[in-house]
Amino acid sequence: MNQSLLLLILPLFSAVLIHFVLKQKLATIAALIGTISTSITLAVSVSLLNTEVSAISFNWINAGSFNIDIGFQFDQLSKGMMIVVTGIGFLVHLFSLGYMKDDDSKARYFGNLSLFMFSMTGIVLANNFVMMFIFWELVGLSSYLLIGHWFQKDSAADASKKAFLSNRVGDFGFLIGILMIWGITGTFTFQDMQQSPLTASTPFLAAAVLLVFCGAIGKSAQLPLHVWLPDAMEGPTPVSALIHAATMVAAGVYMMARFFFSIGFEVIPECSAMTIAWIGGLTSLAAALMATQQDDIKKILAYSTLSQLGYMVMAVGLVDPNAGMFHLYTHAWFKALLFLGSGAVIYACHHEQNIWKMGGLFKKMPITGITFVIGTLCLTAVPMSSGFFSKEAILHAASGKSVVLLSITLIVAVLTTFYMFRLLFIAFFGEAKDKYAEHAKEVPLVMALPLILLALMALASPWLGNLIPALDDFHPHTSIHFDDPITWLSIGAFVLGLVGALLFYKGKTQDPLASNGLMLVFRNKFYIDEFYAKLVKVFQDVLASVVHFLDEFFINGMLVGGLTRIAQGIGDYFRYRMQSGNLQNYALLLSVGVILVIYLTVFL
Repeated sequence: MNQSLLLLILPLFSAVLIHFVLKQKLATIAALIGTISTSITLAVSVSLLNTEVSAISFNWINAGSFNIDIGFQFDQLSKGMMIVVTGIGFLVHLFSLGYMKDDDSKARYFGNLSLFMFSMTGIVLANNFVMMFIFWELVGLSSYLLIGHWFQKDSAADASKKAFLSNRVGDFGFLIGILMIWGITGTFTFQDMQQSPLTASTPFLAAAVLLVFCGAIGKSAQLPLHVWLPDAMEGPTPVSALIHAATMVAAGVYMMARFFFSIGFEVIPECSAMTIAWIGGLTSLAAALMATQQDDIKKILAYSTLSQLGYMVMAVGLVDPNAGMFHLYTHAWFKALLFLGSGAVIYACHHEQNIWKMGGLFKKMPITGITFVIGTLCLTAVPMSSGFFSKEAILHAASGKSVVLLSITLIVAVLTTFYMFRLLFIAFFGEAKDKYAEHAKEVPLVMALPLILLALMALASPWLGNLIPALDDFHPHTSIHFDDPITWLSIGAFVLGLVGALLFYKGKTQDPLASNGLMLVFRNKFYIDEFYAKLVKVFQDVLASVVHFLDEFFINGMLVGGLTRIAQGIGDYFRYRMQSGNLQNYALLLSVGVILVIYLTVFL
């Protein structure tokens, strides 16, 4: 058997075994099996880096000239992405051994993690849109199950439904886009699209590209379907690290990069590309503004994820998917580190998530504190960090296409530094503001070890990125060019954000900006959730009124009720007219009946 198939078989086997055999009584064994299977897939992914692996394809549907295959490919793009998926997946499993050790549904949790690993692997390795869409929907299912792990909480159940429904909206457009691309190119297979005679003026191509992008809008939580991601923080923190920081939400960026590489950069319509870039840029800016006034440590990181995903999407829209994928690669490690670090803090503070009830944690949790600082420095793009190099690649992409998008990118960089150091100053420094923070202590080794490994990967990812097969011969810069104005703009954005955080939040015990009217808008997320709730209510009420009218007037009044009244009228006629109780009438009817019987008997 081709060892590459282990990437799919092992997590699927683990999910089936845990859910149907080990789920009830052997939770610890289930957790170990899930973790071991992920560690093996990581080893296989690393072994495939410098190995030529042929594509695997099985014919699924064959109807004349119409063919759909079950196919998987192992090229530069998929191999690099598999390192991210399996690497972070393994560390999240390891962290979960400690974080979820006392959970009553630990086996179900690890079974759903394995299902997610299987689904995400399928997206990365799929060689055609049909297979990608199947695994795309499986990722949506596994995400629903993991977000709603604590389904006894109404907030978790609502968050899982919100995520599922929001993604279905985007996936509807994605499916139409896939069918349009098939109609234009005559194939679902990515490699065959390269041979299609496409041009930028090909009819309907611009619409098809935007419809395919709808899938990324849902999965990567871009405006206007971004609302599900912050609510998804109701799931266990390791789930946030795996799904909502590094892998699932990055699937949309990966899919668009795969799509753009397949059809070729030169045929992508300018209008579609710039629409994608602007959606990414506006998502990045709006999410960064929202993050500046959040008090929940996980929601700060959730909006940060939205903002960084906007960066990646903008890079893809600027027809530089290499820059977007490079930022995806570096961001995955330090954002997973930050989410697991927040999980360690929440664990140590008895599941408290409000940063204003923390404080002084750096001294009490030195490993968590140091690794969290490392993740923060990478995210805020301090010079020589991984985030600095990948963000600079996006800045270069924007500078060559749009001054406005470049300005948005720099503003977001300032805001990112501002809200992350706000979090650091409040939660990790100063005095403890709550009894749980006062008595916090470092997490066990099984939880601290993944933090250390992720910190090392966050620091080394730009250089380790060179070990992974380059994306279309893309080799990221890993040195500072002081003669480049973009470099100085990036450094200036970091300094400006740091100074702002120092002025407003260092040593503070309450938010000095909380009463500001504009900040209230940011705190309430521009009231977009409330607008959607009102919109749904209005449309639901209007639809309900129309349905009620149709039901009462047409169905009940004319159809069902009308037939009922006709039957009742006929019955009343015969009851009151024919069965009147008058003996003369009965004798007349009997006589008529006898005459009819004689006539029918004699003459017919």
